[in-house]
Amino acid sequence: MWFKNLIFYRFTQPFNTSVEDIEEKLREKRFRSCGSQDMSTYGWVPPLGKHGELLTHAGNGFIMLTARKEEKILPSSVIRDAVDERVEQIEQEQDRQVFSKEKKALKDDVLMELLPKAFTRCQNTFAYIDSAKGWLVVDASSFKKAEELTSCLRECLGSLPVINPPLKNMPSHAMTRWLAQEIPLPDKLIIGDECELREPGDEGGQVKVSKQELVGEEVEVHLQAGKQVSKMALVWNDALSFVLGDDLVIRKLKFTDSIQEQLDEVSAETAAEQFDADFSIMTLTLQQMLDELMDYLGGISEEALERTEVASFSVEIPEKETV
Repeated sequence: MWFKNLIFYRFTQPFNTSVEDIEEKLREKRFRSCGSQDMSTYGWVPPLGKHGELLTHAGNGFIMLTARKEEKILPSSVIRDAVDERVEQIEQEQDRQVFSKEKKALKDDVLMELLPKAFTRCQNTFAYIDSAKGWLVVDASSFKKAEELTSCLRECLGSLPVINPPLKNMPSHAMTRWLAQEIPLPDKLIIGDECELREPGDEGGQVKVSKQELVGEEVEVHLQAGKQVSKMALVWNDALSFVLGDDLVIRKLKFTDSIQEQLDEVSAETAAEQFDADFSIMTLTLQQMLDELMDYLGGISEEALERTEVASFSVEIPEKETV
């Protein structure tokens, strides 16, 4: 359950949907396993796994959701070999050439035949809603994975007015100035031992530095040459370590020993109680960190939030037919 990466979205209007309403709407897309002809399925599962039945887990104003994706493992090389074999058979038996249109039809036939025999793999994606601070936080390192969850949630709720945080300044601007010591590093932050520097422009060179002191002559040479920080390892408040990217994605998130000490003070008797304690400590810690990180990076543009058209985040839900 402990998040390893963070992609976070800002609500453009207060999120007032109750936990009960969310629970009811998520049931419409409860996860089901792949059928014989399904390439993949996507839906909601209980955050507590086998220890719970509800599709939501609420505590301290936070609401946790878990999406599961199951997909068939069917390598393209396997399909290609099967199609080639059939093409060769037809050409030999019927003494004619098989053209692209027929090959496409053969490929569809092969796919339908192989799907029921294919292995499957499952992957869960965790997320939580912080309605008090206006955050939707997804445990993902790629926007594609995060957007699968937000799209499914939007479809269930009918509307999900969230956007990537519109910062007043680019994250790379602040990180570069911190590393170049042009501005003081915030009191709660410590620079780690990993960073990535890039030259401006799509074809600019890049330098990766790992497992060494970042504040020094070796890195300073690249900064003076005009490179900017695109990723940098940071430690926040001696509680979290992570790598912050200029895309505002937090990767390699780790909770330090100080968080473990808080957990050691919890006397949970059941798995559900332990999950609730973990969830509470994790979300409260991340809530404080995200708020402070936004300030460190220059703050969120409230004007940009106000300009966002909420209607663009709505999904029309067809009315159910009555019999």
